[in-house]
Amino acid sequence: MINLTPYRQNSRVLTASLVGTAVEFYDFYIYGTAAALVFGPLFFPAESPSAQLMLSFMSFALAFFARPVGAVVFGHFGDRIGRKSTLVASLMLMGASTLLIAFLPTYAMVGWVAPLLLCILRFGQGLGLGGEWGGAALLAVENAPPGWRARFGMFPQLGAPVGFIAANGLFLLLGLWLSDAEFMAWGWRIPFLFSALLVGLGLWVRLKIGETPAFAEAMEAGPPPGVPLGQLLRHHLLITLAGILAVVACFAIFYLATSFALAHGTTTLGYGKEAFLLVQLGAILFMAAGIIYAGYASDASSAQRVLGLGCGATIFIGLFFGPALASGSLAVVGLGLAAALFVMGLVYGPLGVWLTQLFPVHVRYTGASVAFNGGGILGGAAAPIVAQALGDWGGTEVVGLYLALAGALSWIGLMIVKRRGAAV
Repeated sequence: MINLTPYRQNSRVLTASLVGTAVEFYDFYIYGTAAALVFGPLFFPAESPSAQLMLSFMSFALAFFARPVGAVVFGHFGDRIGRKSTLVASLMLMGASTLLIAFLPTYAMVGWVAPLLLCILRFGQGLGLGGEWGGAALLAVENAPPGWRARFGMFPQLGAPVGFIAANGLFLLLGLWLSDAEFMAWGWRIPFLFSALLVGLGLWVRLKIGETPAFAEAMEAGPPPGVPLGQLLRHHLLITLAGILAVVACFAIFYLATSFALAHGTTTLGYGKEAFLLVQLGAILFMAAGIIYAGYASDASSAQRVLGLGCGATIFIGLFFGPALASGSLAVVGLGLAAALFVMGLVYGPLGVWLTQLFPVHVRYTGASVAFNGGGILGGAAAPIVAQALGDWGGTEVVGLYLALAGALSWIGLMIVKRRGAAV
């Protein structure tokens, strides 16, 4: 029988780590969905549909370059003044940037000013999310009882599928309720407006929690470092670089199976928008299952071992992702997406405990955040762009090859940590 007592005793902390992350990922994902469906023709010059989509994905990628900046800024304050207040600030920045996107004029209205404003707000989204994940992971892991770190660390990870379901579910309902013309004219703005309510919920939950025991003990033991990033680079540079490589696979799988697959499936492959969104909503449940399995398996064995299994599976999935997408059958496409996202759960679920335990408490917020968001550049920002280029070069069958490379890069990161004796 499963022991639920630790969950009940720490329900407020676990809820805060999950809800806040779900809200922020909702904000992040509605941009990815809108970038795949409408931002190309609305915000960029009409050279060609392919060029507009590429520019739209480039604006999407901008946030991944903002995320390491956010990781440094919020990590600095998270290691110096505490996890709670930093998490509240990151949520507010993310929410404000998302809400303002709902009021942007289009390219037809103001020309080049429209994509400029879009990119500025996208950068703001990335800054906020850069400080979010590390703090949420620490909130869960640093409150975990002995032997439960991975299972507690999986809660902020579960915020990703929850946020995705909320984002794409709302887009699906809008697609069913509105005509294509109505959706293109004003319907796409509704998910960005709706984020204000979700941010309010996230703030209400987070303002009710306290500081983590590990941070409180560290503050009693001595003053925090003046510049946490400086200490991180001087004493933990190799481990940070290894952490960056280790998270590449999870980002690559997710954004190929969600944003890229949605754009490619509804344009090049000709599937209906609502049908494809529904398939993705079903597939994302396998990601949640993978996260939960990985959390329990990591506590039973080790996060390092589960991540190694996931990296090997990522290489395997990379060889079959493209052919599944090109199969001509939406059912086969759905199976391919479900398999990829389950593997995503294996390489994402253990990161909450694995990354945070690589670093000592006084630089942990900065270290975990920089590693996680640095990996997002290689895995998340590059994935849709490289896949689009691969598809233009060799067709849909080869778009998954980037996953095989991502799995290999993450495996190298794991081996570096293992040889340094820092594996958890």
